[in-house]
Amino acid sequence: MLTKAQIRRLVDLALAEDLGKGDITTDSLIPEKKSGIASILAKEKGILAGGEVARQVFFSVDPGLKVRFRVKDGARVSPGEIIATVEGRVASILKAERTALNFLQRLSGIATETNRYVKAVEGLPVRILDTRKTAPGLRALDKYAVKVGGGKNHRMHLGDGVLIKDNHLAVLKSEGLSLKEIISRIRRKTPAATAVEVEVSTPREAREAAQAGANIVMLDNMSLADMRRAVKLLRGAALIEASGKITLDRVRAVAETGVNFISVGAITHSAPALDISLELE
Repeated sequence: MLTKAQIRRLVDLALAEDLGKGDITTDSLIPEKKSGIASILAKEKGILAGGEVARQVFFSVDPGLKVRFRVKDGARVSPGEIIATVEGRVASILKAERTALNFLQRLSGIATETNRYVKAVEGLPVRILDTRKTAPGLRALDKYAVKVGGGKNHRMHLGDGVLIKDNHLAVLKSEGLSLKEIISRIRRKTPAATAVEVEVSTPREAREAAQAGANIVMLDNMSLADMRRAVKLLRGAALIEASGKITLDRVRAVAETGVNFISVGAITHSAPALDISLELE
């Protein structure tokens, strides 16, 4: 999913943010030719993501650094486990440390949180989706981490698919358009193979959307009882996505209603960073 060009661009932005005016502490205290080895350590259980991004940080700061990852993205790590070693000029390691760890901690946190949701619905025919609730500018990385954790990507951007939400419907219905007319309009203006998804808030609206030609119906903030009614009413006429107020405690019950997808904003906007540190020998 991630290209080298994407990684380099995001790493350059992050380093400019942190090193734009240099590192006054390291430059003042650490001899330029001083060499050493550092270990990157997991401080808690989780799933690693972002190894190549962290590697690029070190290389961008100093191409002479030797970075060796012992753990690949998608692998589980345990407290005290050495994830990687970095060898070379100490000053360079220190300058790259925070940016490299920021990427590793955030992406590993997202992968770990995503996997908790995936494991919670294990054995049921449902997929965990992400949303566009990502860190501005970091969407490609956030969504990469979701896939590492076993989740599935929803739209990458607004041009990636049709999703008619409540505010779209409010505007168009105020003009007197029916849902069938709204879907007909979008189909006239998009490629024939484009899937049309419609957000609804009641089982009755779900049936109306499917009858109007929606390929996917998003059940927004519905109770479990209403989700079950919507699934029964649609009877396979459209794919069904549950969204809104999805928590780890609730996600399996949502999956058991019979929906096909569950979108979870929390796996990107609220995932706790995985505790990872760097220690110089």
